[in-house]
Amino acid sequence: MEDIVCKFGGSSLASAEQIRKVRDIILRDSHRRYIVVSAPGKIVASESKITDMLIALASAIAHDYEGRDLIEKIASRYGEIAESLDIPTDYTELVRQDLSARIERYGHDFPLLTDALKAAGEDNNAKLIADYLRNSGIPATYISPDEAGFYLSNIKGVIRPLAETYDNLRDSLLDRSDIVVFPGFFGYTKEGNVITFTRGGSDITGSILAAALQARIYENWTDVDAVYSVHPGLIPNPHPITELTYDEMRELSYTGFSVLHEAALEPVRRGNIPLQIKNTNNPDSAGTSIVARRSDFDGIITGISGKKGFCILHIEKYLMNSEVGFALEVMKILSDYNIPFEHMPSGIDSLSIVLREEVFTPDKERLVVTRILKELEVDSCYVNHGLALVMAVGAAMKSAVGVLGRAVNALSRAGINIDLVVQGPSEISILFGIKETLCNYAIRELYKSFFN
Repeated sequence: MEDIVCKFGGSSLASAEQIRKVRDIILRDSHRRYIVVSAPGKIVASESKITDMLIALASAIAHDYEGRDLIEKIASRYGEIAESLDIPTDYTELVRQDLSARIERYGHDFPLLTDALKAAGEDNNAKLIADYLRNSGIPATYISPDEAGFYLSNIKGVIRPLAETYDNLRDSLLDRSDIVVFPGFFGYTKEGNVITFTRGGSDITGSILAAALQARIYENWTDVDAVYSVHPGLIPNPHPITELTYDEMRELSYTGFSVLHEAALEPVRRGNIPLQIKNTNNPDSAGTSIVARRSDFDGIITGISGKKGFCILHIEKYLMNSEVGFALEVMKILSDYNIPFEHMPSGIDSLSIVLREEVFTPDKERLVVTRILKELEVDSCYVNHGLALVMAVGAAMKSAVGVLGRAVNALSRAGINIDLVVQGPSEISILFGIKETLCNYAIRELYKSFFN
């Protein structure tokens, strides 16, 4: 298939001016036939995002407030954009009615209501964009996820497409003569309820469509010229990355690269479909290509990222290594409280488990530590809070000697104590656990060591 799936993020759709840029980008290549859209983003930093206002509306309804002011604020935002684009439809009234209908249907169930209202941001924007394209003389059709059979399931907190979703999308979308405008971020359960991905989930929608349709390329349009080797807010003019692998991008997304949702890589990776990050405001920029494998490397390290909000559960027990199933018992206790783990380095008599602070709440911590001490009869069990994970990523590491030593030396010279080191069998990344307060400092020191 020669067609291209394009996803446009909130910053690309924040105003009439930005939406006109999107139209021009679509017209530049006749193969751009599948358009996935996010909700409108912020025009100025002080504004509230549409999705945040929709979540606030759900909360207001749950607390017996009508939320009329929020409904009007959200609806008028769409109305202003539509009016600026000379769309004859009254989008203020259309969105007002849509939100009211969702509240009436799901108002009795807060989780369902929240998902239904969150999805309204992308859903109404897709209708608006399709209307605008048609008014501009471009044959375009809004297709709802329900109509296309975009079915999702929630398995232990992870939202995934059902296997039949890929067949459904092929059957409903392939070989159409018009341009398809598809809302991102949400799908439907088999029971007919709306279900949303986590924030930034429109990236995942675009990836699933690209894989289902076997697109030539998946273009992800945003507001930066490229993926950079480090966050531009930390280093002036950081090194741009022209090409990296799915696995490299997955590692970097996990620890803080926000340009792409980490779960968006799985569908295109399985379908071996190139993904390209492009800038709506500078479409002639080469961007960053994400591919299955590459042979040309600019350096040993491709990128460095960091993320705060972790802790380490330390367990010590003499002769732990000879006790069959010990780690499994620990995992069972964590599973009982729906706590996923991030990493699990170990010694012969010790086990350290990295967890996210947001899921390992004080109440859960107390229950888990009590059970481990009592049921597994360990010598000690305690938690260190305030951890950040800093990761250096590069596919060229596999054939390089001394990368870990060089990174450790850079952190040591800067006086940064390392609480944890993890290097997986893939040998494309090294992860350091350090104090949260030193996260940005550590990233800068590693960047200086490998890029300057």
